[in-house]
Amino acid sequence: MEIKARRRAIPVKIGAVVLGGDAPIVVQSMTNTDTADVEATVVQVAALARAGSELVRITVDRPESAAMVPEIVERLAKLGADVPLIGDFHYNGHTLLADYPDCAAALAKYRINPGNVGFKDKRDKQFSQIIDIALKHDKPVRIGVNWGSLDQDLLTRLMNENSASSDPKDARDVMHEAIVQSALISAERAMELGMGADKIVLSAKVSAVQDLIAVYAMLASRSDLALHLGLTEAGMGSKGIVASSAALSVLLQQGIGDTIRISLTPEPDGDRTVEVTVAQELLQSMGFRAFVPLVAACPGCGRTTSTTFQSLARDIQDFIRDQMPEWKRRYPGVETLNVAVMGCIVNGPGESKHADIGISLPGTGESPAAPVFVDGKKVATLKGPGASAEFKQMVLDYIEQRYGQGAIGRSAAE
Repeated sequence: MEIKARRRAIPVKIGAVVLGGDAPIVVQSMTNTDTADVEATVVQVAALARAGSELVRITVDRPESAAMVPEIVERLAKLGADVPLIGDFHYNGHTLLADYPDCAAALAKYRINPGNVGFKDKRDKQFSQIIDIALKHDKPVRIGVNWGSLDQDLLTRLMNENSASSDPKDARDVMHEAIVQSALISAERAMELGMGADKIVLSAKVSAVQDLIAVYAMLASRSDLALHLGLTEAGMGSKGIVASSAALSVLLQQGIGDTIRISLTPEPDGDRTVEVTVAQELLQSMGFRAFVPLVAACPGCGRTTSTTFQSLARDIQDFIRDQMPEWKRRYPGVETLNVAVMGCIVNGPGESKHADIGISLPGTGESPAAPVFVDGKKVATLKGPGASAEFKQMVLDYIEQRYGQGAIGRSAAE
């Protein structure tokens, strides 16, 4: 299936990061620490940034959290983790931003949920207060609708109008319309208050795959504002990964989306950076961006009863991810590298030839020898218990030769 031309959203600048326009699709994440706990929040934000999150959202839910935001930003800057921070506000955002102007100034963007920014006659007033503060500090906002906190007045009105219609729609379709309208009406109100379209990002999150696809298709067809994609409450483990990937890949294939977040429920005491890795792998698998060298490895079968190739593939992949923050600085372009670690003679040599560097380990009953291919040519045959270590060193040597300073010098000379 052909990837549709990317929808050209109005560019929005968030710190040094740009969403929309011709900018690449941005990966973002969110902390799950208590923002009032400066140490824990700084550690997690730094870890997310190191993993490759280009924007990080933090919860600002009470005075203690708002008061600590400037210190968090300052400490991150000292660590060299200059990732833009987004403040996530619900219910009392207007009060916190007004009472803690240093917090309002330190954040790179504000997230507003129009379903709970205020209720009844307070809604417009409190929404307007947040927009006014954003304008004062020259900050963009994300108007983030969530069907778990949808504006009930709007939904009720649309449901009543639908019931009175001579050709009523399915209730789910009305729900979709309410979500889209909530985002668009709020964006229109923000622009009436003086906010430019280049300061607004929209999101419309639901937890069911087909609903998310339908809602964002509607939103993309009715607005040229930048869009944040994410399946909310996606779940834990493989369920959350599969559901998020299924929904977002369809939308991305249609050219919809300027930034994504994979909202995974972490295992108890689990690694929050997993959601960053999944987002990166989704974009890289679809060919939209390159973040880390790809490691191709066969799935294994009765020909590969040895676990050597599995261990080597894992070791190479883990080593690459661990080294990438440093490699990005030392080896420009290394993220485009392709490595193959194969387990037998059936597809091993062919797959290894297609990779930049690859090894075909011996399968069950095969001669205990592992040919290594570099740029499509066989360059060595490794044998014995040291083969794995030798191949890892060959990968490092290849990276240095192709992407290191020597390669840059040769390229300039040519």
